[in-house]
Amino acid sequence: MSENTKVSPKPHGVSAESSNEKLISIVPKPVYSFFKRFFDILVSFITLSVLIVPMLILALVIIIDSPGASPIYYQERVGKNGKRFKFYKFRSMIPNADEMLDELIDKNEMDGPAFKIKNDPRITRVGRFIRSSSIDELPQFWNVLKGDMSIVGPRPPLPREVEEYTEYQMQRLLVTPGITGYWQIQPKRNDLSFERWIELDLKYIEERSLKTDFVVLVKTVKAVCGLEGV
Repeated sequence: MSENTKVSPKPHGVSAESSNEKLISIVPKPVYSFFKRFFDILVSFITLSVLIVPMLILALVIIIDSPGASPIYYQERVGKNGKRFKFYKFRSMIPNADEMLDELIDKNEMDGPAFKIKNDPRITRVGRFIRSSSIDELPQFWNVLKGDMSIVGPRPPLPREVEEYTEYQMQRLLVTPGITGYWQIQPKRNDLSFERWIELDLKYIEERSLKTDFVVLVKTVKAVCGLEGV
């Protein structure tokens, strides 16, 4: 699948596109892609270099708060063109959080395949702070440096979520996923429907440009300073 591909394939026999879901058409932007990648490498390298000591201190705090578990947590996520990669975060949940998901799935407050609940019992004391301040996302700058992710783009979904995607929803995998994007800068974003989340991702894909990315970054900083999490 290339950037000028109009549709993306449906893996695992996901459901067909509904009558209200329109396929988008995107065109290659080689100049934009070059400068975006240059910016990603530069910013991620500087961020990791400058924050290495604070990140090591935070890792120690997480180890003290959650003994016996790695301070860096990783999951398999789905990136551009369906490519899977290891997605890194600072640990904000108890070690057996993934095993507890089946017990909590019926409390999901998001529609669609995404999972979110308020006051998630799996989140640790340190985890609540680093999530609200988005500090837990810092290790993803390593993903950006490696090329798995970009700083701005749709959030990378879990494989189990992608298995439920329609052809329309699969289009969010047409570009490199990001740390922040249109959904993250929305007021009360956790109250938005999954359908609206997808609409925002596809809107970003169609409108992506250096100016768009700059606006998203500025609004992301405002959201983080307001401790809304990203």
